[in-house]
Amino acid sequence: MKPLAVQLYSLREYAEKDFVQVLKKVAEIGYKAVEPAGFFNLSPAEFKKIIDDLGLEMYSSHRPWANSTADVNEIVDIMGTLGLDNCVCGYGPDAFKDLDAIKRTADNSNAMIEAFKKQGLTLFQHNHYWEFERIDGRLKYDIYDELCPDMKYEIDCFWSTNKGTEDPVAMLNKFADKTIFMHMKDGICKQEADNAGMKNGLLDMKIDLLPLGTGTLPIPDLVKAAPAQVKTIVVELDYCSVEMWKAIEESYKYMTENGLCAGNK
Repeated sequence: MKPLAVQLYSLREYAEKDFVQVLKKVAEIGYKAVEPAGFFNLSPAEFKKIIDDLGLEMYSSHRPWANSTADVNEIVDIMGTLGLDNCVCGYGPDAFKDLDAIKRTADNSNAMIEAFKKQGLTLFQHNHYWEFERIDGRLKYDIYDELCPDMKYEIDCFWSTNKGTEDPVAMLNKFADKTIFMHMKDGICKQEADNAGMKNGLLDMKIDLLPLGTGTLPIPDLVKAAPAQVKTIVVELDYCSVEMWKAIEESYKYMTENGLCAGNK
């Protein structure tokens, strides 16, 4: 079984008050790993020491976030401190709004891939729903993937449904050869919602999200289809209709008690 991680962005409101306590509670719940999305009052070195002391693993991080080749030197230093050999990138909806935008986005990604490769880092991309929209019947991410053949992926399985219009297992299989991480959230996949984007640097969505196992995402099928090279499956709830700590605990129990992922308890 793949080890179960939690994306700490889910717990950002608590982390702003006491990040160390958040890390301790995540370890107490039983998660094997964390994927940070910021270090709050800690330095990267302090963060790494704390999770090491708590017995938590880290396979990837959402901070720092690569935007251009101008970020390379700083990112390489931080990733070295964290002990990681990979770095994340991702784009807002305007980067995939039409074919010209996708081409520009791919050009930027290709430049970053080459720059990071020279430093021994693998660049991977995290998606939202807009990459899984279609242009003249073609999946936008398919077009992008052809233009950016060396990109690796962290597939967010819920967003890959594009609000219930795509089959998430088919989407995972489509990018299986290049997928190294998976994000798992849950909710009612098919929802009527206005297209949303980014607001103040955060995802601005009208789609309800739920603890894992209580929505319609076919999580057991997705876990079964997980590519062999996927290092960890990451629970991420951008927000939730249930109180977040309760949702994170319920998600852990669902994934581990059903034999879908490995925890520490």
